[in-house]
Amino acid sequence: MKEHCTIKELSDSEKPYEKFLRYGAKYLSDAELLAVIIRTGTSGKKSVEVAQDVLNRREKNLLNLYRLSFKELTEISGIGKVKAIQLKCLAEITRRMTMATRLSNVSLNSASAVAAYYMEALRHEEREKLLLCMFDSRCVLLGEEVISVGTINASLISPREIFKLALMNQAVYIILLHNHPSGDPVPSTMDRQVTHRVEQSGEMLGIHLSDHIIIGDNKYFSFKEENLLLSAD
Repeated sequence: MKEHCTIKELSDSEKPYEKFLRYGAKYLSDAELLAVIIRTGTSGKKSVEVAQDVLNRREKNLLNLYRLSFKELTEISGIGKVKAIQLKCLAEITRRMTMATRLSNVSLNSASAVAAYYMEALRHEEREKLLLCMFDSRCVLLGEEVISVGTINASLISPREIFKLALMNQAVYIILLHNHPSGDPVPSTMDRQVTHRVEQSGEMLGIHLSDHIIIGDNKYFSFKEENLLLSAD
C-alpha cells in the first residue's frame, strides 16, 4: 500500500490542498482557491465543481463574490447559507485588505491615490453612494461618512449635512466621492452644479472642497485634475 499518492490519484476535492502544499497558493486556479473555502461539495458534485458554478455566473470570474447577492449564492447547488456567508465575508476581507494596502498612499493632493483607495469600495456598488472624506490642517485623513445612497441614476447631496459632519470632525479640507454604477465616471450636469454649490458653501465656512472624485469601473474623474473647481487656478 502506497504511503503517498500523486496529484492525479487524489480526489478532485483534495487536489487544491495538495497543490497548495507542493507549490503554493499562486499555482491554484480560481476554482481551486474557492474550493478550499467551500471545502465540501454536494451529492454528485465535488467542491471544485461547486466553485466553478460560482465562477460561471454573472461576471464569469471571482468578481462574482462581490456581484452575486447572498440569495443568489444560496441558489447555487452546494452553496448553503453558511457557505454563502463565508464567500461574502471573503469578498469583504479582500476589499478591506486592498484598502488597507492603499491607505498609506492617500494624499489630499493626489486624486489618483484617493481614487485608488476607494475604488474597490465603490466600483461594485449598484446604486450611487456619496462619501465625505475629511482632512485636518495637516492634510491627514480624519475619517469618512456616507452622506447618501441614491437611486441608480443620482445621489442627492445636502450641503447642510456635509458641513454639519465636517464641523463636528473639525475638518479643514474635504473631498467628495461618489460612484457611477454605469462604470462611466464622466460627471453629469447635476454633478457639476452640486459640486459648485458645495464648494461655495465651504468657502463661506472656511472648509475647503479640495476635490470631487467620481468613481467608475477601474477609472475615475477628478474635478480638481480637470480644473473644474471654481477655485482652480
